[in-house]
Amino acid sequence: MLTDRQRQTLNFIRSFIDENGYPPKLKEIGDHLGITSRGTVHRYIRALEDENLIQVTTGRSRGIVMVDNEATTRIDEDSLPLAGTIAAGMPIEAIEDQETINLNEFFVRPGRFVLRVQGDSMIEDGIFDGDMVIMESCQTARDNEIVVALIDREEATLKRIKNNQDGSISLIPANQSMQVFRYSADRVSIQGRIVGQFRAY
Repeated sequence: MLTDRQRQTLNFIRSFIDENGYPPKLKEIGDHLGITSRGTVHRYIRALEDENLIQVTTGRSRGIVMVDNEATTRIDEDSLPLAGTIAAGMPIEAIEDQETINLNEFFVRPGRFVLRVQGDSMIEDGIFDGDMVIMESCQTARDNEIVVALIDREEATLKRIKNNQDGSISLIPANQSMQVFRYSADRVSIQGRIVGQFRAY
């Protein structure tokens, strides 16, 4: 499995060739990655070559050739963006990350993204601190669905939702020791509903 840096290197090489018709030099790869060490770039190139994703002709400044095989396509198809960290306790500021999570094709569909859970407010639903939840983008949700709710356009949280008769919205934790959060509807924006979950042991 490729590291994030190796994957970034491969994707840059592919896009550079698509745009220019020839491969990048090592310096151009380093500039794109923000790396000044040629040795570090060489290590990424060797790793891609070992995985049979590229071929390198020694002695040429533009000697990289993409290997046309199923693996080079699968790297993008099996990945979803890690959009950030989501609170499962008190709401926290939503932070966008620049990572990808390699997933089984079953989960990879348009409009889906991954969030890492932080906190223990959903433990009674089997969602624990550090778990990854797979979300499907949506703007509305039915009562009792687990959703990502953005509060006041600043703070995001993972909770069950209830649309109250007075027009307000309740965000309900799955932890009896924690309180229910209640907001006016104009303060809450639904970002997605949970469709999957996984964790590493």
